[in-house]
Amino acid sequence: MAEQDWLSERFTEHQDRLRAVAHRMLGSRAEAEDAVQEAWLRVSRADTDRVENPAGWLTTVVARVCLNMLEARRSRREDPAGALPPEPREERAGVRPAGPEDEVLLADSVGVALMVVLDTLTPAERLAFVLHDVFAVSFGEIGEIIDRSPAAARQLASRARRRVQGAAETSAAARSPKREIVAAFLTACRGGDFEALVELLDPDAVAGEIRGGRAVAAFFSGRAQAARLALVDGVPAAVWTHRGQAKAVFRFTVTDGKISRITVDGDAGRIRDLDIVFLREMRAGA
Repeated sequence: MAEQDWLSERFTEHQDRLRAVAHRMLGSRAEAEDAVQEAWLRVSRADTDRVENPAGWLTTVVARVCLNMLEARRSRREDPAGALPPEPREERAGVRPAGPEDEVLLADSVGVALMVVLDTLTPAERLAFVLHDVFAVSFGEIGEIIDRSPAAARQLASRARRRVQGAAETSAAARSPKREIVAAFLTACRGGDFEALVELLDPDAVAGEIRGGRAVAAFFSGRAQAARLALVDGVPAAVWTHRGQAKAVFRFTVTDGKISRITVDGDAGRIRDLDIVFLREMRAGA
């Protein structure tokens, strides 16, 4: 009984911090509360005899709960396979100061763009960035949570940090004329609007072995059902996804307002190293 009282006291003592960790990990107050409650259920059944750092131990438990929730959330975001050109060749590819102030979202200090970027990170990247950069958790501790080495945890946080730091630049690129052209191309492809595609393409456009704007339009018309508008290394492009994973990247060369070249990369290794940020597409008339 004394042990349970000690555990309850420690949990209450650190509850504000645990809620703040969960809030920044998940971006939702409701989910953060669920995570904290789940963490309490776990710790209440745990053996605390060897716990020397209650704050660190409780943070680890909450972080693991959040990691599971992020992974479950990611697995639910399954995109329909849809029709697409016979690329890619590969089928394996991979594609976000501590305190109790959990009333303040991370977005309040660094902008809404950050929350958008965080949602594009893998669960491990998001965890590494939030725990290290926001709550000063060591890479050794983070590595234990995600079953990676400290060096790998550092690399995950660094990758996430680069994307967060580039949020402002990303926002500017997302509003570029090229973005509008690529978005219009995807809309025309999905709708089978041949004439709209011809209008978007340079008469001498090239796509792989296909030459000529009308031939390229005929090939893409009715396709790209599962392609999504994205920034790839900061440049507007399209990414074909399946079950939440990037399978192919479509890059566009735009010359004088027309698409003059389309290249498709389906190499799993190269795709895995790309910085991919998916963009919201506006519906016609919106």
